[in-house]
Amino acid sequence: MKVLLIKDVKSLGKAGEIKEVKDGYGQNFLIGKGYAKLATTEVLRKYEAQKKKEAENLRFELANLEKLKEELSKITIEIVKPVGANGNLFGGVTKDEIAHALKEQKNIEIDKKTLECDTIKSLGYHSVSLKLGHSIHAQFNINVKAE
Repeated sequence: MKVLLIKDVKSLGKAGEIKEVKDGYGQNFLIGKGYAKLATTEVLRKYEAQKKKEAENLRFELANLEKLKEELSKITIEIVKPVGANGNLFGGVTKDEIAHALKEQKNIEIDKKTLECDTIKSLGYHSVSLKLGHSIHAQFNINVKAE
């Protein structure tokens, strides 16, 4: 019997492969446990359509991420923080504050966990890196000003 593997099976193959297996093994174990489906033309057609849709979604997502990267490279965010008598910041600018300022000033929502920077502890311009996903990294500038 021919089966289409839905999940990776250690001794048989990877998801998406069509394998010839014995009837009992295919019916009772692979299909019974949800590791495979019977390889009919209908199932194969649906699987190919799903793969095309996933590839199209990935292309769309990558295009959006590249567009966001281009947009972020032109951005400078201003953050105003209180300073002491000697001109040093009280505390610092955290990732959470950067993400919040980006949302407020440019309406771009990001997760603070994707920011790649340490706490900023000085006034002036700083470059911040951002992981967008799919190994795409963007950079934007932050201007820390005294209150």
